[in-house]
Amino acid sequence: MPSIAVYSVKGGVGKTTFAVNLAWCAANISRRETLLWDLDASNGSGFLLGIDPKKKRAAESVFDRHNDPARLIQKTAFDHLHLLPADESIRTLDRQFDRIGKKKRLAKLTEQLGKEYDRIIFDCPPVLNEISGQVMRAADLVIVPLPPSPLSSRALDQVVEEVRGAGTGHPPILPVMSMVDMRRNLHREAREANPKWPIVPLASAIEQCAVERQPVGAFAPRSPAARAFAQLWTAIERKLAKSK
Repeated sequence: MPSIAVYSVKGGVGKTTFAVNLAWCAANISRRETLLWDLDASNGSGFLLGIDPKKKRAAESVFDRHNDPARLIQKTAFDHLHLLPADESIRTLDRQFDRIGKKKRLAKLTEQLGKEYDRIIFDCPPVLNEISGQVMRAADLVIVPLPPSPLSSRALDQVVEEVRGAGTGHPPILPVMSMVDMRRNLHREAREANPKWPIVPLASAIEQCAVERQPVGAFAPRSPAARAFAQLWTAIERKLAKSK
């Protein structure tokens, strides 16, 4: 059961949009039983899928030793795709992890949920603390969305440092250029510098995800954006296969 983290220390790079669309691809293209686990208190993944938490301020209880996280999982409108939503209670999740004192608590829960799911995808907050440490110890692959900008290169360096800090056996990283507009010189130069990185374009269909509250593949399946996410998912499956 591979687990995939969509992570960056920089906000506004499209992590939630990536997580939702990749989870949809896992469920609908690969037909994998897929769990999208939202670790960001804003519950952006839930919003994009049209789902609100069953109970307010319940998400933090998932990490208590005697609680079953499966009780908060919700079905989505899409076959094979379930969501473990977030809420404001996990704003202090880093302190909760410190209090629990279990460095692999998220990894243990992921292993437990992996008995029911073929793929688990984490929508991660843009933090460098115990949450990111827990994610790195739980993930088999880290996807890093990077808009073409100098700040993105710095963000990637920080992610690499955080991943390596997870210790031996740390997960591989797959950088992905996001919000790419090849009409812009800076974007073309970034592409030329990193020709092997997958690309997700700047596209109105992706922006419409927040309006439609659906993944782009569900309402615009023939769009360039939908094809880009499908191609990215294929690259992810190949990378996971190589890492076995």
